[in-house]
Amino acid sequence: MDTGKYIESGVLEAYCLGLLGEEEEAYLIQMTMLYPEIKAELTAIEIVMEKMADLDAVEPSTSVKQKVLSALGFNETALLNIDNLPVISNTGDPKPWLNIFSHLIPAEPSEDFVSHVIRDDEQVQQMLVISKTNVPEEQHGDFLESFFILQGRCECTIGGNFYALGPGDFIEIPLYTKHDIKLVTPHVTAILQYRFI
Repeated sequence: MDTGKYIESGVLEAYCLGLLGEEEEAYLIQMTMLYPEIKAELTAIEIVMEKMADLDAVEPSTSVKQKVLSALGFNETALLNIDNLPVISNTGDPKPWLNIFSHLIPAEPSEDFVSHVIRDDEQVQQMLVISKTNVPEEQHGDFLESFFILQGRCECTIGGNFYALGPGDFIEIPLYTKHDIKLVTPHVTAILQYRFI
């Protein structure tokens, strides 16, 4: 085999760019095992391409990174920023929230109810709540209340509707609607959110 011609054919660059079919890739890998000069040239091309990619690399902003990860099927809360927490919505993964606030969540809560304000601005107030008690019937007219369950299970009655909630579940309560919460597990950890209208 004329290894010089094979190296100059552009097949090594095409391999690095992911442009070869399965058979061509398999053949190239076989050639790198048989001919050390092809393996050495492939390694050199990979190093040059990596350096070129690093030269043009740009660190995206957190919001762009979250949008890209979300488009790829990763949950946007995977990258929580404690100084810029997202408004909770109907989808979510509790793990990032549990990780970022693990220092505030005891393994076994000693108090009946603990609340830590984690976001407070003109749009939203969010609290990390750990409760060992039920919430009696109430209603609100000046803010939309919602919560996102991180740990534990509860049952919520909103108007005439019943909801069983567990980790990862989100619920928003309409204005002027009576609701209550009954714990099913010894305690529940959740993100409680008030969106001001």
